[in-house]
Amino acid sequence: MVPFATTLEVRDCCLCLHAQRSARALARRFDEVLRPVGLTNQQFSLLMALNRPEPPTMAPVAELLGLDRTTLTAALKPLERRKLLLIETDKVDRRSRRLRLTDAGHAALLKALPIWTRTHAEIGAAHPDIDMDQLRAWLRQLVSCDTD
Repeated sequence: MVPFATTLEVRDCCLCLHAQRSARALARRFDEVLRPVGLTNQQFSLLMALNRPEPPTMAPVAELLGLDRTTLTAALKPLERRKLLLIETDKVDRRSRRLRLTDAGHAALLKALPIWTRTHAEIGAAHPDIDMDQLRAWLRQLVSCDTD
């Protein structure tokens, strides 16, 4: 039997647990503030990932968002139904798909961006003891541990 003291140690020290709890709390907050523009935090991030000079294929979008291709495909469907993006066949490689923001997708991002910016400022102001730039740098380093 695992001792209860070990349970407490894991509760207090587990990076994964604390990262997941923090991510869920942040996602709930951003879901709430983005609700008036009809987007979730994940949808905002996905649309923003498509905001590029050239429409990306699915692979770099999935990598940026930390999603597998199946999960990305499922996340794209409601946005495609709402006509916020188009999934097009690549003209060079007909096996690939390009993800293009529509005018409605760009408009949704324009409405959501001030909310996203304000919410980040509010979080920073509520936690002046946390260096948010350093926190982001540490989180990026943890993500890169997967590929090293």
